[in-house]
Amino acid sequence: MKCKVSKKILAAVLAAAMTLSMAACGKTDTGASGDTKPASTEKNSEAAGDNAGEASAMDALIEAAKAEGSLTVYGSCEEAYLSAACQKFEELYGIQVDYQRLSTGEVYTKIEEEAGKPSADVWFGGTTDPYNEAVAAGLLEPYDAQNASHLVSDAYKDADGNWYGIYKGILGFMVNKEELNRLGLDAPKDWDDLIKPEYKGLVGLSNPSTAGTAKLIINTMVQMKGHDEAMEYFKALDQNVYQYTKSGSGPSKMVGPGECVIAVGFLHDGITQILSGYDNIELVIPASGTSFEIGATAIFKGCQHENAAKLWIEYALSPDCVNIAKENESYQFLVLDNAEQPQEAIDFGLDPNNVIDYNFEDAKKNTATYVEDFFNAVTNGSASDADSSRFKTE
Repeated sequence: MKCKVSKKILAAVLAAAMTLSMAACGKTDTGASGDTKPASTEKNSEAAGDNAGEASAMDALIEAAKAEGSLTVYGSCEEAYLSAACQKFEELYGIQVDYQRLSTGEVYTKIEEEAGKPSADVWFGGTTDPYNEAVAAGLLEPYDAQNASHLVSDAYKDADGNWYGIYKGILGFMVNKEELNRLGLDAPKDWDDLIKPEYKGLVGLSNPSTAGTAKLIINTMVQMKGHDEAMEYFKALDQNVYQYTKSGSGPSKMVGPGECVIAVGFLHDGITQILSGYDNIELVIPASGTSFEIGATAIFKGCQHENAAKLWIEYALSPDCVNIAKENESYQFLVLDNAEQPQEAIDFGLDPNNVIDYNFEDAKKNTATYVEDFFNAVTNGSASDADSSRFKTE
């Protein structure tokens, strides 16, 4: 089999040859040690060597991934983006991809039950609170991703490489303007407005036993209000909640048709509904502050296709993957320095930096406890005691 030389390696070799040629023809600085090689030439040669090494490692990973031949993805982003991302990966590398769309809570429960023998290789999309639960349970495989160098901040990755961020979503409210006008009500402006008695039966929220979005909302209220006050808040809010949907994006899909009047979730999901034709939806950023998700990707420990999984992480951290989100009904802010931000999110006035200083470490340690406390407060028991007509799991 013939050995293929990548364009990156060829460019690196040419760069090294040029710098050596310049050193031979130009002036040199002789130091006390008698080394006549210019410092600039040393740096250029080192950079060329680093680039060649990275390219060689990536080429080797691609070949190893192709030899495995297939990959299974559990996706917690929206179906359209998940499908497009998997199809693009197949086109780029000729590796067959099987995928299933599951809420983050469903993914975590599934891989926890599988105990180190996961039925999928990678996790793609969805907020990081369930990812951090998986880290604490030892269910994710650390990987030192080369393309993580393009993350705009170390805040968008797990310190040990268990997961990497690919996008950022802002929590807020989506309201049906027509229904509010019909009822003679103003739109809620802040979190505490949601518990006003006039909104009884009008609010849509997601189920924290299945949706990472709901877990983020619980953590956000705990961090903004304190634990005990947050649980009292959820007791009051429950009186106004019409339904807790299985998926975090569920309420956003109910508000346009009027199944609920006020939806709590990620505002980019509201943008998707507005651009799909529901111009009766208005986006509301809570006045006292809000938090955000980091949509992530990770490798499951014990996966069957380890090299294809690593290649997926590199792909997910590249423009090839993230730039197609906005073409597939996903308008989150991107966290890579070489990505193209979705103009749609900017046009709707969303600011990815206008958020609270969310404590990811507290969420990592305490999410499971806070969710249990939520159900104790709202149902006077566990998740299994919740009314299935309101707390949807299907």
